[in-house]
Amino acid sequence: MRLPIASGVATGAVAIALYPLFQGGSWFWTSLGIILVVTGVGVLASRYTLPNWLAPLAQLVAAAIYLTAVFTGEQAWAKVVPTKESVVRLGELLSTGFTDIQRFAAPVPDSVGIVLLTCGGVGLIAILVDLLASRLRRAALTGLPLLALFTVPAAVVVDPISWPAFIIGALGYLALLVADGRERVSHWGRTVLVRRTPSFVAPRPATSDTGALRLSGKRIGVTAIVLAVLLPSLLPTLEPDPLFGFGVGNGRGGGGNSISIPNPMVNLRGQLSLPNNSTVLTYTISDSSPRYLRMYSLDTFDGDQWTMSEPKGRPEDRTSEGPMPPAPGQSASVPTAQATTKITVNDEVRGLSFLPLPYPATRVTVEGDWRPDRDTLMVFSTRDTAGGLTYEVTTAEPQPTAEALKTAGAAPAAIDARYLALPDDLPRAIRDLAGQVTKQNASPYEKAVELQEFFTKKGGFTYSLATQGNNASALTDFLIRNRTGYCEQFASSMAVLARILGIPARVAIGYTSGTNFAGEWQVRTHDSHAWPELYFEGTGWLRFEPTPTGGGGQGSATVPSYTRPEIAPTTTDEPSASPTSSSGSADLPGGPTANRGARPLDPEFGGALVPVDEGMPLIAKIGIGAAIVLLIALIPGMFRLELRARRRRAYSRKIQASSDDADLQDPAAPGFTGVASIRTDRGDPAVSAAWSELDDALCDYGMSRQASESPRALARRLAEQYEFDAEATAAVTRIATVVERMLYARTPGEIGSLRADLHRVRRALAATVTRGRRIRAVLLPTSTLLRMRAMGGRLLDGFDRLENIRLRRPTRKNA
Repeated sequence: MRLPIASGVATGAVAIALYPLFQGGSWFWTSLGIILVVTGVGVLASRYTLPNWLAPLAQLVAAAIYLTAVFTGEQAWAKVVPTKESVVRLGELLSTGFTDIQRFAAPVPDSVGIVLLTCGGVGLIAILVDLLASRLRRAALTGLPLLALFTVPAAVVVDPISWPAFIIGALGYLALLVADGRERVSHWGRTVLVRRTPSFVAPRPATSDTGALRLSGKRIGVTAIVLAVLLPSLLPTLEPDPLFGFGVGNGRGGGGNSISIPNPMVNLRGQLSLPNNSTVLTYTISDSSPRYLRMYSLDTFDGDQWTMSEPKGRPEDRTSEGPMPPAPGQSASVPTAQATTKITVNDEVRGLSFLPLPYPATRVTVEGDWRPDRDTLMVFSTRDTAGGLTYEVTTAEPQPTAEALKTAGAAPAAIDARYLALPDDLPRAIRDLAGQVTKQNASPYEKAVELQEFFTKKGGFTYSLATQGNNASALTDFLIRNRTGYCEQFASSMAVLARILGIPARVAIGYTSGTNFAGEWQVRTHDSHAWPELYFEGTGWLRFEPTPTGGGGQGSATVPSYTRPEIAPTTTDEPSASPTSSSGSADLPGGPTANRGARPLDPEFGGALVPVDEGMPLIAKIGIGAAIVLLIALIPGMFRLELRARRRRAYSRKIQASSDDADLQDPAAPGFTGVASIRTDRGDPAVSAAWSELDDALCDYGMSRQASESPRALARRLAEQYEFDAEATAAVTRIATVVERMLYARTPGEIGSLRADLHRVRRALAATVTRGRRIRAVLLPTSTLLRMRAMGGRLLDGFDRLENIRLRRPTRKNA
């Protein structure tokens, strides 16, 4: 009956990987309950040998009763037996669950419908695993349904799967395979031995004959799991987000030299769909004019979704080192509006590695190691998070005139190469639409304004959260057919159309200005927003707002003033404008152009900076890594030296025979060679330490010794086989004599120090082996490796205690 139990354990272990999908924990306890129900029915079916086809049916019935009792008990008879009303109610909850899944992004709230779907799905997986393992005896095939359950969070959640969840799930599957293997091998019967066993030796149980086989299987399985987790962390990764969230080039929160990039679009939709509109941050601003707060800048559109390149930050660009890098494309002659914003992020915000900032920031005063990406001015950290932080931001927002934007020059080649790229298979209807809604001879600025008005006024678009993503098909549906979506679709679509028209564009993700309460602006989760940023040479990146505003759209969104040419600000009638550029531009030698030209170029985008580093040369990092590997490799040798020093302290003193009861074997010795099998009723710890040290020395130098050899026979063989000189022969003879006297003499008498004798014997043994063997005896001593192996075997055998649990039928006494 171990297979049904192992099947339930495996299903429960893999189900733990679902935790990133949910905000609460009720899904886990209800799922655990249905696993216990399915497992219990499986145990009873195996106990009473039900037909293989009947057991899954019984489990389905039990699962249905469990779901009825938990979710629709009020409509069921006696709160357990399903009725017509309870079945209808279950159907309604299932429908609600499917609807909630479409509405919410992970992590989803623990609504009743979603928990019912999860619980039912886990129950079906548990039944399928039990069917394959316990009924059909195809335990290896259970990996398919378990893998299907495991890959759900990998497909839905962008964050990496945690390595503890992977290890727990893998151990559950491994335990199922071990249980199946033991079940099969136990039916083979006892091993038939060629040699006759002495009659006085008790016969071993049949299960012990397979102990070595089970141990080998466990070692292979555990080794595979360890390699699966550790190997990716030692290999360079092309993507910044490997499976388990760590590895070269992927620092997460706690350190590292780069940052894990989230999926801003998924996070955006999740925040807009949350039922609770919680406060994310508050801010005050010196000029009392609200600002959008940007976190992410998405520059790549692959036809399915917008993503951002990995942010790069230099050590010299830390916010603590001085002003921010200059805003790309912003000329010193463009008028700017200077403002200082003080932002406080709610301390309940978790895992936010990008600072919400007004654009463009010239200086950021914040605690911690925060760095800007020069191309986008996103400010991020690989060590700190923004939750609970209060920081101050100085901005120099460009205030261009409509005429200046109309006459803006061509963008640099690096900007065009990165921000005009579109997939070749972009639908033709979308490319044609860009030309249809704009005037052919208009300037890029005028076309940008026409695109904004197409979405907000002329195109007949409707704002709604009930939409499906922004891939190529959804983009066509949004622009050509239904024209219904939320800020993600509006921002993405305008950026795509702008690139078609030759205007460099990207998508920004962050928050709108929020709501003013007595001079303090509050930004909530429903203020999450996406908008396009378009590039104009001399002014840089400017925000546009294609999403409908007001009551029929996103209420806190606003249209920028420079998109209305009739009221565009000028240098004479805008009192808040300043003819000076941002301090960040002025303080950097050589100006923006010089700084951009000094960067190492990325072959794909033509301008990405080198990855974030701590100023340490590559050769130093390699040296540190090699030193760490060397220290790990020296662990066995250091353990051997410590054990040898401990023994030396014991046998260096003068030894007086003692009649205390003791065990000759050193407690640290694993007994792998047979010497320590000699036991005594009258022993001395010093003699035991000396004999164990000689035993380990023989093992380290690769010298075998028969378990049946007495101390005197061993001493004689060593002296003859390895041609010891007179001093070494006398030393090994004295050691053997001391051991025999402690074993057999009634009054052993006084025994001198054994330190000098052991030293002579070790030198004599070392002289008979090669230099490589001597080095190995110091760095990788065989005796220590065997002890570590024995310790690992004992840990693995701990699983046998669980496997030996049996449900026994009570025996009847004869009347």
